[in-house]
Amino acid sequence: MLTGELVELRPVSRNDLDKLYEWANDEALTSLGSGSQSALQNNNPKEAIQAHYEQNLTSHNLWQDGNVFMVYTLATKDPIGKCDYRNLNPVTRSAEVGLSIGEREYWGKGYGKDILYTLLDHLFLTLNMRRVQLDTWSGNTQAVRLYEKVGFQTEGRLRENEYVQGQYYDTMLMGVLKEEYLLKRNENKKNYT
Repeated sequence: MLTGELVELRPVSRNDLDKLYEWANDEALTSLGSGSQSALQNNNPKEAIQAHYEQNLTSHNLWQDGNVFMVYTLATKDPIGKCDYRNLNPVTRSAEVGLSIGEREYWGKGYGKDILYTLLDHLFLTLNMRRVQLDTWSGNTQAVRLYEKVGFQTEGRLRENEYVQGQYYDTMLMGVLKEEYLLKRNENKKNYT
């Protein structure tokens, strides 16, 4: 388990599958998190989600597959979301990350920032990654602001590569280097909540 100031990241267990099913079939939530890919992720039967996680729970290679965590609050021990790292490259020491807070009452209260700090601390300080990247879509402005707060910079854009609710958006490619992250983390530490 990885512990932050507000959250604890635990590896996904079978007990988490009902919550993951609920979040995976929340169209507004998957639209925010996945952009145009959300159409492929909604309306999945519970058995498909269970089979996907069962396969990952039983035949998981950390260096090839990364890790998926359930996010629990430290205060209430309630599950509020998930996050992951994947595509680890031991040569370049890079990885990709993602996160989603499924419980809306925890939005805008510092939980996303704490999830990222906890995950990035693990990647940079424990696994010795040099670079972490992610992609999002330009219409998810709340996520873009969060990523920038922890040190991610926009490294590229795929113009009009996302189609969400009848409108085109850019895919944003964002990344942060270890030194940039640690600098931003130390700057924000006094305001860290």
